[in-house]
Amino acid sequence: MLRLTAMTIEEVVRAADSAVSRNQILERLPKQVMRSTLNFALDYLERRGMVLETRNGFVWTFNPGVKLANAEEDGLVV
Repeated sequence: MLRLTAMTIEEVVRAADSAVSRNQILERLPKQVMRSTLNFALDYLERRGMVLETRNGFVWTFNPGVKLANAEEDGLVV
């Protein structure tokens, strides 16, 4: 469940045009998501360098490089 929630939070922050607060994220998530789960997932995403918390809210910061995209294209599918 936590993995699915983290992915959903990731999608919400990535799709936002500007910084989104915790309350705004919570409003856009399914009602069964608890604030403690939201906080845990945001902390995880921030430690991974995918989001950054500003005073206006969270912004998406993850930007994979060209080398990663090329490696994915040339990689072996198992």
